[in-house]
Amino acid sequence: MTNNLLPRRAAVAAGTILVATAEFALLHSVAGVDLAVRSGHSTRQITVAAVVVAAAVAALAGWALLAALERLTNRPRVWWTSVAVPVLLLSLLVGPPSGVGGGAKATLALLHLSVGVVLILGLSRPRPEMLDR
Repeated sequence: MTNNLLPRRAAVAAGTILVATAEFALLHSVAGVDLAVRSGHSTRQITVAAVVVAAAVAALAGWALLAALERLTNRPRVWWTSVAVPVLLLSLLVGPPSGVGGGAKATLALLHLSVGVVLILGLSRPRPEMLDR
């Protein structure tokens, strides 16, 4: 990993967390959306800590996958997009429907979509040494 790549990818990961946290704050605190999900027979409140952890896990998992693809393939951006987009679509099918009420479902969909888009576009930028290929 080049010296320039680490700070850039760390900034994408941090930006992902900031975007998710800001969305949660705006929709939960300002708009008054009660963010709760059904899990089996119980209902669980989603907190800002859960949003931060989920965004951080997604960012680190995406970063690790892209780093592995860069080592194992000669077209990592194509593979990255081919894996990341279906994972985002799957998260949209699984996560938001568990929300309690329309506002929670819409908020969860927005959170999943924004985290996914930031990661897919932010991490897929080519490595500097790959631009010369």
